[in-house]
Amino acid sequence: MKAISSSNAKSIQPGSVLKCADNSGANLFEVIAVMGFKGIRRAKPTAGIADVVMCRVKSGNEKVRHQVFRVVIVRQRNEYRRASGMRVAFEDNAGAVINEKFDPTATLIKGPIAREVVERFKTVGKIASIVV
Repeated sequence: MKAISSSNAKSIQPGSVLKCADNSGANLFEVIAVMGFKGIRRAKPTAGIADVVMCRVKSGNEKVRHQVFRVVIVRQRNEYRRASGMRVAFEDNAGAVINEKFDPTATLIKGPIAREVVERFKTVGKIASIVV
């Protein structure tokens, strides 16, 4: 994965609940693992904007409920700093379902997504309605 240009405040950890930002049929995700986390001993794995996490669907369509998916975080409530000095925060934590090749499985992402997500995952930015 490509590096992002912001100083990422990682605030999402296992057990956090994310909204589903796409039309995959899920409503809420529960984070169960952070992909690629390298930390020190006994440190909780944390993730931030444009990171990939493994999530279980807590509520949603009957076909996707209780399944495990790879999800990229497209919005986070905790504010983070961009290289230009601007600080960005969203009103909720949200994610979008992706596959093993980091392509989105849905056809539409509802609401705004961060510019850092588009830097790392170009195909997610193509189906987004608003990029902030």
